[in-house]
Amino acid sequence: MPIELKMPALSPTMEEGTLAKWLVKEGDKVASGDILAEIETDKATMEFEAVDEGTVAKILVAEGTDGVKVGAPIAIIAGEGEDASSAASAAPRADAGPMPPRAPAAPKADATPKTAPTPSPEVKGYGTTPTETPPAPAQAAAPARSDGDRIKASPLARRLAQAQNIDLSSLQGTGPGGRIVRADIDAAAGRAPAAAPQPTAAPQQAAAAPAPQTHLVMPGAIEQAIPHEAIKLSNVRKTIARRLSESKQQIPHIYLTVDVQLDALLKLRSELNAGLASRNVKLSVNDLLIKALAQALIAVPECNVAFAGDQMLKYSRADISVAVSVPAGLITPII
Repeated sequence: MPIELKMPALSPTMEEGTLAKWLVKEGDKVASGDILAEIETDKATMEFEAVDEGTVAKILVAEGTDGVKVGAPIAIIAGEGEDASSAASAAPRADAGPMPPRAPAAPKADATPKTAPTPSPEVKGYGTTPTETPPAPAQAAAPARSDGDRIKASPLARRLAQAQNIDLSSLQGTGPGGRIVRADIDAAAGRAPAAAPQPTAAPQQAAAAPAPQTHLVMPGAIEQAIPHEAIKLSNVRKTIARRLSESKQQIPHIYLTVDVQLDALLKLRSELNAGLASRNVKLSVNDLLIKALAQALIAVPECNVAFAGDQMLKYSRADISVAVSVPAGLITPII
């Protein structure tokens, strides 16, 4: 059975990524552990490894594609002994297959026309009550459940289904081997409430949309008047811009300035570096300032706090986030 490769979540905060480069092409044979592609996340560019053996039957997402959602199909792998061309031609059917079973689950109207032709001969055969026709759809759905006597589902999908009261036996998985994955749970959860909340959610989304768009419309007017060059941002730089904006909007800022005589600090630094010379370690002024800041947070715990809704968290450990410039942008390791 063809295996559907999906965009992986390569970082805890990843919701979508850029398929930067394919390292295989259609027709290539791959084994478990082979590098298939380079994917640019909101943190860095990472390699995507194969977990199954087979042949690349079809590449669904071209390299360089931005905004590929986590869980979206990106390629089809033909299993051992399968014809790659037939697996590639069967790919659209695999995508179309899961859709119909989910749709009839909510609207029963779709189920009645499908079962209408089957009850007619049964009623003629039995010549009894037509009320026995509903078991026919139940038996029609039974094969999907009989295949699911041992329901294949990822641990995350099981937890989400339990939290949202979703019956896994009513779903048909779109993961490898018919496994139920998070995308299937999200789709099942999103269809039912979509009918009622949409009228209220739509105005909220419409009202929320203009706020960020006001910032995006401004460059449009400037573009027509000022010569410029549009530079495409990487996912890393998009994340940097978003995080910096959020830090200014959501975290209160206070600025203190003071004049300090660093003569004693510079003398201490030279003495420490003399003792560390044999280990090829050299301390910078920035290193000593980070140490001083950590000591200050421990000495004044009232400053080592975080606002958390209706309470304040006072930390007993000092964590210092240091901005470091790298070729890809800016990272902030926590010391």
